[in-house]
Amino acid sequence: MSQIQNTDEIKSPRWGVGGFIPHIEALIFASDKPLSSLELVDLINNALGFIEDKATPDQVESSIEAIREKYDSEFYAFEMKESGGGWQFLTKKEYHKTIAQLNADKYLKKLSTASLETLSIIAYKQPITKSEIEAIRGVNCDYAVQKLLEKELVIIAGRNEDAVGKPLIYTTSKSFMDYFGINSPEDLPKIKEVLMEELVEATKITNEDTVEEKQEEIISETEEQ
Repeated sequence: MSQIQNTDEIKSPRWGVGGFIPHIEALIFASDKPLSSLELVDLINNALGFIEDKATPDQVESSIEAIREKYDSEFYAFEMKESGGGWQFLTKKEYHKTIAQLNADKYLKKLSTASLETLSIIAYKQPITKSEIEAIRGVNCDYAVQKLLEKELVIIAGRNEDAVGKPLIYTTSKSFMDYFGINSPEDLPKIKEVLMEELVEATKITNEDTVEEKQEEIISETEEQ
């Protein structure tokens, strides 16, 4: 009888929430795409071969929360975050400039100004047709859209059934959301916020220029004296 109790004491903590944590960490770390909670449940059950006592969504969610708390610590340079439709490990914002020396803007550096403008329009106006993009930009955007499709930053989401000719409509892709660390287009910064940031930066530069000009004036006056 005592042997059975000892066996239960060993198995219970192993396959409780604490037992799932290293498996979830390993799956997310090794995956080349974000993994949803439901995908993690299936993968864990397949890997561990549970037949009767399967891992439940609640157990996996509790494990995910424990992992998030673990990597929220200042001792880790990365965190587990839900983005691009699933969970993945991402470098914390304060270290972005550090790692930028290695692979910063791996998508955007290879994009032309026209492609970046087109991507911005699609991101904020999606779903949108090519003619609507061209109406905003004022120029043909065939090449820019094709490049964005090739880089899998945008996708063809269907056709506008109400428009003449039923043109294709474009939206940003899961890769786009993954790269920018968002779950949906709603998570994009509001245009007003972006404009305010640019205004603040412009003000800073103006103020810095003014200070430099004043310094030059003082030096000039001193030299003349």
